[in-house]
Amino acid sequence: MRIQKFSMMLLFACIMTLSMSFTADNNEEIKFVKTIHNFEQIPQGTPVTTTFKFTNHADKPLIIKNVKPSCGCTAPKFPKAPIMPGQSGEITLKYDAANAGKFKKSATVTTNVSETPMVLYIEGEVVK
Repeated sequence: MRIQKFSMMLLFACIMTLSMSFTADNNEEIKFVKTIHNFEQIPQGTPVTTTFKFTNHADKPLIIKNVKPSCGCTAPKFPKAPIMPGQSGEITLKYDAANAGKFKKSATVTTNVSETPMVLYIEGEVVK
């Protein structure tokens, strides 16, 4: 009986630990309205831009350290000033649309409030 209780307590502790790390890995400190944007079809050679809006849910100012796109065809723009708790901000991604064909590009966002980077995606098809 004691072993059964100990096993149940150990199982409960493991589940709680996993759920806490799952929450931390989901970046609850910064919430994006969307993390994927589909441009659908874009005329070749016509750059396009989209904005990813977010809110700081951390209990301290949010500093975006870097937004690193997966290729040189995507240019990020992000706030350099701290975003206070409860306040919102925007990250803009501009895609150059130089090459024809389908694309899916990413931009990795690193901040001071989470060890786990967030990833934003843009996708679509560049047509001639």
